[in-house]
Formats: sequence, structure tokens, C-alpha cells
Amino acid sequence: MKRFFLSLLVCCFALTLGAQTAKLPVIGISGAHASDGATQVNSAYIKSVLRAGGVPVVLPVNDNPEVLKRMIASVDALMMTGGEDVNPYQYLEEPLPLLESINPERDAFDILLVKLAVERKIPVLGICRGHQVMNVAFGGTLYQDIPSQIRTGVIKHRQQAPAWYGTHRVQLDENSALAKILGKTTVMTNSFHHQAVKDVAPGFVVTGRTSDGVVEAMEMKGNPRVFSVQFHPEAPTERGLDELFPIFTCLVALARGEEVF
Repeated sequence: MKRFFLSLLVCCFALTLGAQTAKLPVIGISGAHASDGATQVNSAYIKSVLRAGGVPVVLPVNDNPEVLKRMIASVDALMMTGGEDVNPYQYLEEPLPLLESINPERDAFDILLVKLAVERKIPVLGICRGHQVMNVAFGGTLYQDIPSQIRTGVIKHRQQAPAWYGTHRVQLDENSALAKILGKTTVMTNSFHHQAVKDVAPGFVVTGRTSDGVVEAMEMKGNPRVFSVQFHPEAPTERGLDELFPIFTCLVALARGEEVF
């Protein structure tokens, strides 16, 4: 009888351990406002998380700090998505003539969301606007318009090629998390932005640049689980291409609690 109960206990433990191991991590994806007021997220972000083995959950824009805390408490990692220009008011600058559309409500939402995620010590990935928001949230600034503010040797940062197609190179720091994730120090990327990181936020380090010096990747010093890219890895990933897919498999693995770096 003792052996029966011991065997039963071992089986229950094994089943519990298996369930924990098989747990699919929840990836919170920051939402945006559609023109009709609906919450929206490009399906490429969702499909990339699904392909990497995570559970995508869209986090709608709102201004309730307690709701945002509950949102962050319910996810295992956070992905900050692309979108409008960041309001220069957020980094104490006046708007320049070539500033494009802004969304103050989303700025406030995104900035608090990423701060709460870092405070909770969950993995964070910023993409395009998300990369810029992370920089601003922690004290950095932006070029409001690359062509008019960086006047020498600027490459084309707003491609007219298909979204999945890489049009320029990014050189990565060989010791960076991103270089380890992708297994290379030079990567072809897609590009759809006219703003860029200017003054890097204290506590962050640049890990990738284009040939004209634009910051294309960053990570938090001492915490590479918080990292960001200016380009859009979700576009080629959705198409089934693998070069940038490891960014998502890494995020999901980190969310699962695996040691990646």
C-alpha cells in the first residue's frame, strides 16, 4: 500500500512538472487606436508570437494605472509595437515642422506599460515605435525627422520595397544579446521610420547601427532581457522567413524562464 501511494505521489509530481514545462508563455502585445476608435494590432505581431510558441494577448490603450499593473501582472513578457511618432513633449522638445501624427494617449500608455514591465522584471521587446518609446521612457531623446536632422550620408530609412524584404544592413555589436540571438554581426533589415534614437537613455547601450549611424538596436545594461530594434522582424517572420525569427523564439524562451544568454 505504501508503495502504491508513493508511486501515485511520483506520478502526480511528474504530471505537475510536465504541465509546468509545457506551459505556453503569455506575450502581451501593446495595442494601438484605429481611426474608428477600435483597438488594433498588426496581425504579423500575433502570428510571429504564435509561430514562436507563445500566447499573444493584445493590451488595449487605457489610462488607468491599476489596470495597467494588472495587465503586466498577467503576462510573461511584453512586446511594444510600431505606430505613430512619439510626442516630443515627452522628452521636453518643441515639435519640428516635419513631425508627423502623434497620439498622446498612446504615448502615456506605452511609457507606463514599459516601465511597469521593467519594474516587474519580465522580458521586454521593443519594435520600431516600441524601440523609440523605450528610449524616451527611460530618459532618452529622438530625432524627430532623420532626413532634416541628420544631413550627411543618410541612407533610405523608409523603404518602398515589400515589408518582408530587407533593404539595408545593420551592424551588431558582437557581444550583444541580439548578435547572440541571430548568430551574426551583420543583418539585412527592413525599414519604415523617419524618427530615430538620438540621446540614448541612461542605463541602455547601443547594440546595432546602420552605416549612417542611426541606432537600430539597444539593450538594457546588465539586463539583456530588455532589448529593442528599430526594424520590423515580424514582417519576414509572418512570411515564413527565418533570418529574424529567432528574435521571437528568444522572447518566448525568456518568457518561459529559460536561460538564453
